[in-house]
Amino acid sequence: MSQKSNRAVFGLISLVVVFFIVLIIFSVYTVKVFKDSDKSSLSFGDKDGDKIAVIEVEGVIMESKKTVELLHRAEKDESSKAIILRINSPGGAVAPTQEIYNEIRRIDNEYTSSKGEKGKPIYSSFGSISASGGYYLGAATRKICALPGTITGSIGVIMQFMDLSKLYEWAMVNPQVVKAGRYKDIGQPNRALNEEEKALMDRMIANVHNQFIDDVNRTRKDKIKGDIYEHAQGQIFSGEGAYKLGLVDELGSLWECARGIHESLALKGDMDLKYIKKKKKMRLVDYFSEIDEVTSTIKEILTSTKSPTLMYR
Repeated sequence: MSQKSNRAVFGLISLVVVFFIVLIIFSVYTVKVFKDSDKSSLSFGDKDGDKIAVIEVEGVIMESKKTVELLHRAEKDESSKAIILRINSPGGAVAPTQEIYNEIRRIDNEYTSSKGEKGKPIYSSFGSISASGGYYLGAATRKICALPGTITGSIGVIMQFMDLSKLYEWAMVNPQVVKAGRYKDIGQPNRALNEEEKALMDRMIANVHNQFIDDVNRTRKDKIKGDIYEHAQGQIFSGEGAYKLGLVDELGSLWECARGIHESLALKGDMDLKYIKKKKKMRLVDYFSEIDEVTSTIKEILTSTKSPTLMYR
């Protein structure tokens, strides 16, 4: 066989391999899209009756956009007469948690449309863990349901720095910092914080901690038993322990919570949950965009010692 023929055969085989790989990627992506696509409501009865929207908050809270968008969709959904936040989160960054908190409060209590329509009541159901920022979101709602074994509480704020100066010394690395502003290099890994800087950071952390406590008090002041400041020192509680302290309103599952809401609001038809999910687009570019978003989040968490982030966790 001539060299020209060999190249043609090799080229044909290469095209088949590339086509096969593209086909596999497309197949996996298609299955994922259909699996994660906007699902119909999880129904327990009359499809024409009133619905209770369910929005899932999963994992570390590093951004607010997705949850806020889902809240807006549930708010505008005419068939949904109430919203449950199904929270399964150990907490997350302060700013996005506060953004979601504010939007929950607006939709639940403060919003009245130009047509005179009132906002929708929002409740929360805690899963395996709803601590720190996860609890913060629950505190924004009018009622918190949790399982007896749910990990919750952890009302506190943390910011971590890492002093790698000894490691740099061992590695014979001498970082050079050029700055304008006395405190501009606070938290750089090439040195430890001095006493003045520690005091500065303590004041800032205490201020954000008080913001957390104030927001919990805004909705739960009359429910909490004992001194909220004693319950807000970063300690965690079981759902049952939190219930005894008034940090949680009811013990029960998502469905028990929903049945109670359905009854208290006198909704029409049988209890019917409608899961509100982000719509998936059938485009490969969106798939890679989603991968990039996850990668960026992981990178942000892993590099938090380099660029510290205030965390409710």
